Amino acid sequence: MNIVFHQGLTAEKWQRFSLLEQMANIGSEVGRAINWRNKGNPVQAEAALFRGLELFDLTREDPKNLRRLREVGRAREAFLDFFSGDNQYGFTGEAWQKYFTDFAIAARHNH
Repeated sequence: MNIVFHQGLTAEKWQRFSLLEQMANIGSEVGRAINWRNKGNPVQAEAALFRGLELFDLTREDPKNLRRLREVGRAREAFLDFFSGDNQYGFTGEAWQKYFTDFAIAARHNH
């Protein structure tokens, strides 16, 4: 994958993070996308969405995450559907915030 949105981030750098850290970082972009959308700023919201999708893709391409590909892929699909689709899974912004906050807390505890 070519890094487009996160200048200076390479797949090798990303792969140094644990899965918990990767998901927590994705959660930061997801949170930004939701916050910007709630503030009525679609340009910033879409930029955060694309940065988040880029991080999802880097996480899926990380060889150490092979056992978690299904979860990461489903989370990506469900978030994209929530943000840009019909929200067929019925997620809320609060549910996404909680999902990713749990990864951030776990990542912090592992340090």
